[in-house]
Amino acid sequence: MGAMDDAKHNVEKMMGKAKEGIGDMTDNEKLEAEGKLDQAKAEAKKLGDDVKDAFEK
Repeated sequence: MGAMDDAKHNVEKMMGKAKEGIGDMTDNEKLEAEGKLDQAKAEAKKLGDDVKDAFEK
């Protein structure tokens, strides 16, 4: 996985964490859930890239 992909996934995960935090502070359950989903998506993309890289070696 390239450094740019890694950075992109980390940014997506941080954005999800921020969205979750804002949802928690404002008692907005939908926003909190979206933040958790964004974090899970970013982690899944990272794992997918890791698996792809493992098979390319």
